[in-house]
Amino acid sequence: MPVSDSITVLESRALVAPVTALEFLGDDYLLTGEGPILSIFSLRASPRQCTSLGVLHNYRIHGIRPNQQNKNDTKVPERPSWDDDVRLVVFGGKGLRLINVRTCCCGLEVAGPLMELQDWVLDVSWLNAGEPYPLLGVSLAHNAALLLEPQSGQVLTLCSCVESCLLYSALLIGPSWETSVLVGGTVFNQLVLWRPGGAGADNQAQVERRLLGHNGVIFSLCYLQSSGWLASASDDRSVRVWHVGTLGGDGGCGEQSSTCLRVLYGHQARVFCVKLSPGQVFSAGEDGACLLWEWEGDGRVGRMLKGHRSGGIRALAVSKDSVGKGGRCVATGGANGGVRLWQVLDQSSVRTEPENQVDLGFCGQGSPKVIRSIGGHDAVIVCTDQGQVFLLQEGTWKAVWSGGPEFQSYCVMEVAYIRLQNSSTNKGLWVCAVGNLNGHVQVFPLNHPGAGIFLQACEGKIHSLQWVEGHGTWGFSWCLMASGSDGMVYRWMVQVEESERGPVLILEKMKPFLLPPCSKRWLTAAVMMPHGNYTLWVCGDRRGSLLLYREEERGGEGEEKKYPKARTDADGNTGLDNGVDDVNASISPVSTLFGVHGKQGVTSVCEHQGVCYSTGRDGCVRVLMVKGDALSVRRIQRACKGMDWLEKVLFLDSNELHHVKHKTKDEESAGDTAGESVSEDSFVMVGFHSVHFVLWDPLRQEKLCSVACGGGHRSWAYIFPSSAQKQLTNHTVGEGTLVFIKQGAVMASRSFTSSAPEVKGHTLREGLHGRGLGCVHRLGCVSMPGVSSEAWEVLITGGEDTTVTVLAVQPEQGTVKVLTVISDHISNVRTLAAVPRRAKEDGKSSSCTDTSSSFSTLVFSAGGRAQLQCYRLLIGWDGLSNLPVCQVTQIAGHRLDELWEKRRNRHKTVKMDPETRYMSIAVVSDGIEQVFLALACSDGAVRLFTLMKDSRKIELLWESFYHQRCVLSVTSCSVEDLYGKQHVLLFSGATDGAVALWDLTTALDSKSKDSWHGLSTPCFSVPVHQSGVNTLIISELHEDIITLASGGDDGQLSVMKIRVDVNEAEKASVCPQLLSHWSVPLAHSAPLTALSALSSTLLVSTSPDQRVCVWCLCDDGLRHQGAKFSHTADAAGLWAWQRGGLESEGGAYVVVCGQGLQLLKLKEGEKEEGKEHRTRQKEQERQKVVFAESFCQSVISQNI
Repeated sequence: MPVSDSITVLESRALVAPVTALEFLGDDYLLTGEGPILSIFSLRASPRQCTSLGVLHNYRIHGIRPNQQNKNDTKVPERPSWDDDVRLVVFGGKGLRLINVRTCCCGLEVAGPLMELQDWVLDVSWLNAGEPYPLLGVSLAHNAALLLEPQSGQVLTLCSCVESCLLYSALLIGPSWETSVLVGGTVFNQLVLWRPGGAGADNQAQVERRLLGHNGVIFSLCYLQSSGWLASASDDRSVRVWHVGTLGGDGGCGEQSSTCLRVLYGHQARVFCVKLSPGQVFSAGEDGACLLWEWEGDGRVGRMLKGHRSGGIRALAVSKDSVGKGGRCVATGGANGGVRLWQVLDQSSVRTEPENQVDLGFCGQGSPKVIRSIGGHDAVIVCTDQGQVFLLQEGTWKAVWSGGPEFQSYCVMEVAYIRLQNSSTNKGLWVCAVGNLNGHVQVFPLNHPGAGIFLQACEGKIHSLQWVEGHGTWGFSWCLMASGSDGMVYRWMVQVEESERGPVLILEKMKPFLLPPCSKRWLTAAVMMPHGNYTLWVCGDRRGSLLLYREEERGGEGEEKKYPKARTDADGNTGLDNGVDDVNASISPVSTLFGVHGKQGVTSVCEHQGVCYSTGRDGCVRVLMVKGDALSVRRIQRACKGMDWLEKVLFLDSNELHHVKHKTKDEESAGDTAGESVSEDSFVMVGFHSVHFVLWDPLRQEKLCSVACGGGHRSWAYIFPSSAQKQLTNHTVGEGTLVFIKQGAVMASRSFTSSAPEVKGHTLREGLHGRGLGCVHRLGCVSMPGVSSEAWEVLITGGEDTTVTVLAVQPEQGTVKVLTVISDHISNVRTLAAVPRRAKEDGKSSSCTDTSSSFSTLVFSAGGRAQLQCYRLLIGWDGLSNLPVCQVTQIAGHRLDELWEKRRNRHKTVKMDPETRYMSIAVVSDGIEQVFLALACSDGAVRLFTLMKDSRKIELLWESFYHQRCVLSVTSCSVEDLYGKQHVLLFSGATDGAVALWDLTTALDSKSKDSWHGLSTPCFSVPVHQSGVNTLIISELHEDIITLASGGDDGQLSVMKIRVDVNEAEKASVCPQLLSHWSVPLAHSAPLTALSALSSTLLVSTSPDQRVCVWCLCDDGLRHQGAKFSHTADAAGLWAWQRGGLESEGGAYVVVCGQGLQLLKLKEGEKEEGKEHRTRQKEQERQKVVFAESFCQSVISQNI
């Protein structure tokens, strides 16, 4: 990119920002406002985004008003036609603009210049909509209104209220200016109603109605003319519905004495949006929930819609027309940039009874102890303490089996659906197994209990029974596992055949498993994984351990397999053929992960798409990796805070997220990599949060279902809704029915006979972090093999919501896809670092910065509570979906407080501050065996850590408290002396504005952390900024000269050139020398928070002033090269890089993050003489709308 006589132009390529405006166009289209970008979605068949258009320049869209959908025009038909073009007005900040919507092709086009007013616009209404040239009524933030001619931008009338106070919300109601009414939510927590058309000669109007009751400012207003209701949403977490009568037109300001019909409390935070429809109230707020209120009765919450990770809902829209059979569409826009579409039923069908659980009326003998679902929508089976089994089907209980005295007082039960072996169809039947205190197990079909088999497993108690799906001697079958009191797990392969006289059970006894000696020595979960000529079994026990068993195939091909086989026909006649092989010889585990799930035990183990998953009562899902005879944990995923009891995982349908297995080059070179694949498995965590049964979506960080059942110490079963039998998605999985045992009764979360309320949800746009993003890092790019023109940029972000998100961005189309979410941090994530895996480690010849079908990298994340995490990310390409996928492997983790707890004589030392935060991270050295990391800490320390690649442990190597104040930033580099030795240098900046230089060469040369005591003082320190040094980067390293750039809280950008000499006389000590120092005192009008280097001469900076600036480093200092207003508020992180490739796909890119994320592309702009033309073009796109001078003076006086 040439430097002389040119400027740099930044173009926006992708934006993720809070969605602040939503509006339906009939049933087929949805308009969204994200920053200044207006987008249109087609809702026909498969919802999709059609097109986007930047309309408000630097203003954020806060409202969209179609002309044909005027909320005040009583002449508009109930179902207007949207086949023709639609004109709408888009407003936000101090601007508004006319836009034409081409519904035939889902296109958007600008219909006029951006009209900039002198006050904030709160609401715009189309007036005289039936005339050829309608006008615009504009509500202003200082309790005023103006009449605007939209084509020319001329102000026809300006009127203000005598009570000139600041408004947080406003609503202009009425068909014309003369009969319109303005409803304003004041800063004094009041609603004021006045008529702009009733102003006097001084253009001021009196307040005619005043509604009191709120204890906070009013954020949103909505009026329903058919019922005369006015709804208001407030900062006090409430929604109030007022009966005001007819507003506007002949009704004026409505009834003289308005009454408050409902005060609706249900939100956990501020309420931002409220909408009314006939018989329904919708509200959404900062808690991320959209509530549908029941109007009948006491006005309680009828349904809660949650679909945004965090940060709350900022926009809400409700379709005016019913969809389908009594349905209505609801759209929510979140602070995380996501858009969700819901289809709900009308008020009569929305009613749910989350707390009115149904007693299923169990009437059998004894008290129910175990309950299981046996398929269908209303079939459950119960085992009592009297040793009897009862079946509930079609609302009727009937006894199935009675076990006699030996099965009383204690029994365990499990069921499985087994397919018939000699059937040409997939027909099967349910088989039940019951165990008792004497080591007996009864196995029988539910439809023919007399055809059961009585087994003697052991002499003592049967602790648990497990049915494991697998393959037996004759093909497909199930394995029954009984865990005894002697630590043995007895096994039988069970198959079912159909005969003329009924079903026949065939049992094949197998060698038992031996559990390791420990307390609570019994099996709780198991899964079978066939591997050629042997079978692997992954098991979990009550002690929390995971065990791997290897079982060789019994006999070779063509040999007769001789094992004890039991056959029982429908008459109960049992025959036993004793084989010659010793099946009593136990099998010991070949690999053990002792207590990996804590002391409360493993609850489930399952296999999906070649990957094994385990859950436990420690609140974690562990993704397991099997290589040969070794079992290891690849990744740990935790549920929400307080959800420590997990029972299992439910895998969603492949259409929701892609379950693919794609071998990469480094996997193929690794040999046996069972479970190693670049895959993305979407699953839901099932468990208990206190007394609630919960379904938790870890990707979207939301609860899909919550039932107050009393807690996890009970038997339960979850029955999927009928709509989810073929396709299980995160929208349908939460609509199932929970059946459980509570206080001796069999309960259900809802009645089997009642139709579950259908809420069909769809994600129109994925969201990112709902709260602020603190850091961003570019990992590389990936594309379809052989097609580099459609490469996706892979980024990783960390935010205040304690999560790390891996996402892919397609710059040409502006598409953003979330690959995975990592939620291991307990506090916010402030800094990230990445180390590409080298070819000699992965067997790859290309680096991660090249466009390829896959690459791998080590990622380090650090932040609050002094927590440091390390992951290996494997990015690949899914050929089926043509999208990138990501695999996460957890390498290591470290926390300072845990380190202090392990120290000897720790009572003699001062405990570290638990609120210590890691502010910045730098990779000091990446060696073959270990990686060195430097971290800036809020407790005034600079700490050096090492990651041992073989042992996967992070250890603290050295720390120094030289700065004596919060250290904000670190960066490192290495220089080579005359003898070819590398000297590793570390720069650190603190809140006092000083930058220090450390020589860490001795630390890297030491063999252990005990052989090096570290430096006490730096070898160089210089004051650079008046306050904190927020960011440090090395822009150029030329031989022994280092170019160091820094940005500070004072808004200053500084660049220093430092020569580094090595003094061999003083043990090869480093002698730095400051050669030059340039600075730009006011590079930004706010603290400079992030800085990145595009090349040795180009720097990019950003700040909360929302400017992204490009700087050129010349021989005589810094020169401003270009700037762009970013739509990302509170900018905190930035990353810039050069992208290789052809001219059309290459170039330089910058990503900035804060309250959202924006990707910018840098291009060479016109020379200085072309600036005037560009300035004139921008002025033509804008039009200043000037008010009366008296109004402007009153606004100025109020602000003063």
